[in-house]
Amino acid sequence: ASLGLLSVIGFQTKRKATDTEEEEDQSEKKYRKCEKAGCSATYPVCFASASERCAKNGYTSRWYHLSCGEHFCNECFDHYYRSHKDGYETYASWKRVWTGNGKSEPSLKAFMADQQLPYWVQCTKPDCGKWRQLTKEIQLTASLAATYRCGMKFNNVKTEGPDQCSLPEDLRVAEVIDSWWHSMLILPPLFKDSPANPFLTAYYPDCVGMSPSGSTINTCSITHTLCSVPGLCPYFQPFYQPNECGKALCVRPDMMELDELYEFPEFSRDPTMYLALRNLILASWHRGCKEVLTPQNCAPHIIVRGLVRVRCVQEMDRVLLFMTRKGLINTGVLSVKQPLLPERYHNKNVIVIGAGASGLAAARQLQNFGMQVVMLEASERIGGRVWDDTSLGGVTVGRGAQIVNGCVNNPIALMSEQLSINMHKLGERCDLFQEGGSATDPAIDKRMDFHFNAILDVVSEWRKDKSQNQDTPLGEKIQEVYKTFLQESGVQFSQLEEKVLQFHLSNLEYACGSTLDQVSARSWDHNEFFAQFSGDHTLLTEGYSSVLNKLAEGLDIRIKSPVQAIDYSGDIVKVTSSNGTQWTAQKVLVTVPLTLLQKNIIKFKPPLPERKLKAIHSLGAGLIEKVALQFPFRFWDGKIQGADYFGHIPPSPDKRGMFGVFYDMDPQGKRSVLMSVITGEALPSIRDMEDKDVADQCMKVLRELFKEQEVPEPVNYFVTRWSRDMWSQMSYSFVKTGGSGEAYDIIAEDVQGKVFFAGEATNRHFPQTVTGAYLSGVREASKIAAL
Repeated sequence: ASLGLLSVIGFQTKRKATDTEEEEDQSEKKYRKCEKAGCSATYPVCFASASERCAKNGYTSRWYHLSCGEHFCNECFDHYYRSHKDGYETYASWKRVWTGNGKSEPSLKAFMADQQLPYWVQCTKPDCGKWRQLTKEIQLTASLAATYRCGMKFNNVKTEGPDQCSLPEDLRVAEVIDSWWHSMLILPPLFKDSPANPFLTAYYPDCVGMSPSGSTINTCSITHTLCSVPGLCPYFQPFYQPNECGKALCVRPDMMELDELYEFPEFSRDPTMYLALRNLILASWHRGCKEVLTPQNCAPHIIVRGLVRVRCVQEMDRVLLFMTRKGLINTGVLSVKQPLLPERYHNKNVIVIGAGASGLAAARQLQNFGMQVVMLEASERIGGRVWDDTSLGGVTVGRGAQIVNGCVNNPIALMSEQLSINMHKLGERCDLFQEGGSATDPAIDKRMDFHFNAILDVVSEWRKDKSQNQDTPLGEKIQEVYKTFLQESGVQFSQLEEKVLQFHLSNLEYACGSTLDQVSARSWDHNEFFAQFSGDHTLLTEGYSSVLNKLAEGLDIRIKSPVQAIDYSGDIVKVTSSNGTQWTAQKVLVTVPLTLLQKNIIKFKPPLPERKLKAIHSLGAGLIEKVALQFPFRFWDGKIQGADYFGHIPPSPDKRGMFGVFYDMDPQGKRSVLMSVITGEALPSIRDMEDKDVADQCMKVLRELFKEQEVPEPVNYFVTRWSRDMWSQMSYSFVKTGGSGEAYDIIAEDVQGKVFFAGEATNRHFPQTVTGAYLSGVREASKIAAL
């Protein structure tokens, strides 16, 4: 206490001395510089005007620096900070709210920035755009920010005089653009009422760029329930919740991703401003994905006091462009009126080869960015391995893909939402029937499912220390583990249990698209090491083509134009089709199926790098075929009881893969269409059969499974022949023995920045799927745009 008294006396004597020197140096008492090193404010002005003794633009014993244009005086500091002063209770009650919700220090500077700084707002007149400081009592809202004009009247106060827009802008605004201004900012901006708020109630607001004074922390964090946002599609979960992990296309709202740090290194020290902007943008997009998200839509929602709002609005432009280019927002089936990226991106022309999901995704993105795109498709239809058939009584049956595996954050779910297409959630239930008609006891199914997964777990354990050249075929490894288990455990499986195990093996062949003697035991499920799509598995009842046709709208697609050669030896790439027509472009994107690359259908000049060719041949071209049958009535309803599918237990190992599972193609339960698959070992047996014979074989199986009742003759049917489809010759890729997941990345590499590659066989994280193909197209569009 005595020390305090001394310093007060010292301060007073200093004051006295200053008074006597007043005549000699008038300027000494009139003002004091800001002591923050590098601050440009020679004559600071107090923005707070809280204390009756406020220094305004005069002398104070100490200036408190918030930014180069924003200071408050020692008298106003005392007004809030000293317990005997009038402002103390205001500060103390703010502090209680802040510490209750937030994690950061409730300092007086934080209070001033959060509660006392004036708001800045930009004139929305197209030919003005000047920034104006609002008076202290005016609260900024999104609707005010969206409609503000210079000289706008508040509370019926008339502003007389000339055109208000012609008044000069405050000189401090121009400084905000400079990078040093940002480095002199004492506290990062924390937004109020951000659109991201309802998504992030389980986080400390100040860890995700939001103000703790305007948010309440939610009990979601304790219960781990998903914080639901009213009216939001349940498949939209763009942010990880605390302690959650392993969800595809999810970001941590409290951390920058690697590609964000690469693009915005200036935020690596304190990412708060970046996170606040990115979270706001991502939330806004998911709340309105049918319209393009523009800077004009976002800016009004940036509610933060002080000049930093000017900086946030400027940075938001850059963040929005980055996220658009990456395909994180403004993506899917949006049709745009103006290019999404600025002029400097428009000078490229691109040829996309192949109009499947990946080619269409890339072309849609590139055209939306403002580039010139021509698509060359070999066959007479678009879609590639998506090919929907409606010949069976109008029911859409995918000859190719039709199921979405894991809908949360899946771009297919986004596009379905944009198009208001319903997806049918597939149920868990799949009864297994034996030939002869009896249903399998679920306990046996459960038991064998456990043993089957245990076998795969042993394979996973085995591969941990194995190199690529120690790989063996998955089928052999499974047999070996199975044999060892039987010997060592003394367990004996019944005949039925053995057959159920065969059913599970057949399912594995379906998943791999191959017999298990071809598949790598080391890398068969390589993609499971990355976060996969979670949530419901759904059937696209309207078919994938409903999405792809929309993506194709307005694109320049030349069908029946098979490409024969790509010459990228010069600056411009030359593409020649089989009828001799030649096209040129700066960039070419190749999206043909893996088989066509393996068979060298397109001649590259110069030839593709050895490393890429090796990768192309280390993957397998998987195959499955489908048969679909239309019936006069739904004979299966009584037995299946509303399940979406049922399984067929193979009567013997050599019959494995022959119609292993049947799908009911009309979940509404009105029309009568079943679809089944032929996989693995069973494929060679149908290769030379007529379609009718395949359908007859399928009917034989159905009559066995429903032996106790009448099974009518089918009214109509079809059988797919992907193996003979000239421009596919496959279903989806898998890793061959001795290969690895890295091959997908190598195939995805561009060559000389001129030839690019997309397709399911270039997507290491999500191979084999339409989702994976789509995302690979988005990825390449982003790469081409960034170059």
